[in-house]
Amino acid sequence: MEYREEEYLMISGLQHFVFCRRQWALIHIERQWAENTHTVIGELMHKKAHDPFLSEKRKDVLIVRALPVSSRMLGLSGECDVVEFHKQEDGVKLHGHRGLYGVYPIEYKKGRPKKNEEDILQLTAQAMCLEEMFSAAIPEGALFYGETRRRQTVALTEDLRQKVREMSAEMHQYFDRNYTPQVKTGKQCQSCSLKEICMPKLKKTVSVEVYMRQMLEDTE
Repeated sequence: MEYREEEYLMISGLQHFVFCRRQWALIHIERQWAENTHTVIGELMHKKAHDPFLSEKRKDVLIVRALPVSSRMLGLSGECDVVEFHKQEDGVKLHGHRGLYGVYPIEYKKGRPKKNEEDILQLTAQAMCLEEMFSAAIPEGALFYGETRRRQTVALTEDLRQKVREMSAEMHQYFDRNYTPQVKTGKQCQSCSLKEICMPKLKKTVSVEVYMRQMLEDTE
């Protein structure tokens, strides 16, 4: 199956989807958003990486920032923070450049590497888009974390690619149905910027009366 351009969803939404499917739906279906410390720091980091007018060449490496990417097969589109094109014999041809180049995506994130795969899956989706656009094989990429100031190399396995395919299909199903999943509370709720919009505490209440009583007790 191939998607039309008007059906594309945001690659960045994969990270929201892995973190919490309800959060993804609130942002990408209901168009709700709220800032907190985590989102502001992340936005500042991406502004630094996303300079669409900046590209540079260091010896045999061409560095491109804010590269637009998309995939008809996944129905996703977005931007790569940084893509490095490394000159190599088995690479692909780039317009305006001599020789052949391998493609290496790098995603910038604040903080430290996470225990779950939300960042890794977003990077994998970017790589799959690049593979489709350049007819190239991309075996690995990297995540750069603002707190550690180091790259984390990521092997882009078939298992990761299959997870991206399944999640992108699920996202499209929710989007087509205009469906926002019910809340599933957990530790992640405390750091969520949409906590006050989602109101996860409502899940534990049996009536409006009980909820209002709990809210009044919390303020005393």
